[in-house]
Amino acid sequence: MKNSVIYLGLALVAFANVSMASGHKVVAKQEVVSVYDATPLNVAVVKGDVETVKKFIEYGANVNEKSEDGMSPLMTAARYNKVEIVKLLLASGARTTDKNEKGYTALKLAQLSNATEVIALLKDVK
Repeated sequence: MKNSVIYLGLALVAFANVSMASGHKVVAKQEVVSVYDATPLNVAVVKGDVETVKKFIEYGANVNEKSEDGMSPLMTAARYNKVEIVKLLLASGARTTDKNEKGYTALKLAQLSNATEVIALLKDVK
């Protein structure tokens, strides 16, 4: 077993020397994949950054624009119990009746997440 480890180590060193001697660089290729492809407004909502959300709205961001996963900023705020952001989005014209790809509204997402404050707020909105 000991000899196998030594031989394997020597083979790796030899391989590295040959590749360096040939003038080629050994480069590992890396690919960055985004797990959650969200709109900038949705990212600010997830972070709970009220000031950035205000700026996006002030500069004309669409409060009903959905991300790749079908989530609007209101749905995202409801899911994460971001009460102040929900109030801000509602005041800016966010639609409570929009549904994501699974057919869930912001209220349903709040209920699934047990976001009690947002549930109470969204039930009052008609």
